[in-house]
Formats: sequence, structure tokens, C-alpha cells
Amino acid sequence: MKGYKFRRQLVIEPYIVDFVCLEANLIIEADGGQHADQIAYDARRTVVLESMGYRVVRFWNNEILGELDSVLGQIELALIESPSPQPSP
Repeated sequence: MKGYKFRRQLVIEPYIVDFVCLEANLIIEADGGQHADQIAYDARRTVVLESMGYRVVRFWNNEILGELDSVLGQIELALIESPSPQPSP
């Protein structure tokens, strides 16, 4: 996407993130229904990851499945807004 590379299910201690673009310090989380019951945990997790210099963007699974173009547009926007070096060729 825009020359940026994403890794899937990468360990960023003490967590495993769904997708991460290391060049942009951007984490994408795909949240299923179980996340509705763990809002406080996810908020703490986001704070920890952001304190490590990452930006965390979350999407519900139904958004990804039903509104993929919108989700991809939001990810592209997050990449543009992330202060980072140039993407890999």
C-alpha cells in the first residue's frame, strides 16, 4: 500500500498486533465481537503501544468485510499522517 509494507501478527512485547507497518510506526487492529467486552483492556493496550511510538488504528471486522474501500482509504490517510521516513521501494 503506497509502497509501505505491513507485517501480520508481529510480536511487540508484551502484545501481538494484527498488522504493523514498521516504516510508519502504524498498527492496524482488526477487532471482532469479543473486543466489545474488553474495551478497557484494548484502551490500556493502545496507550502502551502509543507510548512506544506507534499509532494504533482499529477497525471492526464487519467494517473490513463490508466497507473495505473506506477502511483502505483510512489506512492510506493514516500512512500519510504518520511522521516517518520514506516507504520502502
